[in-house]
Amino acid sequence: MRRRIINPWTWQDDFGYVQANEVSNVQRTLYCSGQAADAANGMAVHAGDMRGQIVLAVENLTTLLQAASFDLADIVRLNIYTTDVDRFLEHYDAFIVPLTEGGCRHTGSLLGVARLAFPEMMVEIEATAVR
Repeated sequence: MRRRIINPWTWQDDFGYVQANEVSNVQRTLYCSGQAADAANGMAVHAGDMRGQIVLAVENLTTLLQAASFDLADIVRLNIYTTDVDRFLEHYDAFIVPLTEGGCRHTGSLLGVARLAFPEMMVEIEATAVR
C-alpha cells in the first residue's frame, strides 16, 4: 500500500489530522463501526464523563483494529460524532494524543449530533483503515 498525504495548508497540523490521504495498491480495507465507551458486555459506561468516554472509545477502536491485524497508523479516515462538541474539544488531548503516538494521520470530521444510540453515550468514533 502506498499513501500520499495532501496538505495544501499547515493549520490542520495543530489538530493532528490531514486534509487528504491518497492511497493506492491497497490489499485490505477495514471499515469500522462506530466505537464508543462500551464495556466488553456492550453496556455503555462513563455516563456524564466525556474524558472517560473518549479514552474508552479510542481503546475500543484500538482493540478492534488489532483484532483485524491493523493498527492506528493504518487509519485513513476517522469521523467523530459527539453530543457536545465543546466538551469534546475540552478533552481533545485524550483523543488526539494516543492517535498521534500510534502514527495515525487521518482525514475526517467532528460532527455534533443530537443523540447517539444510547442516551448516556456522548462520543462515537468510526474509522476506515487500509493496508
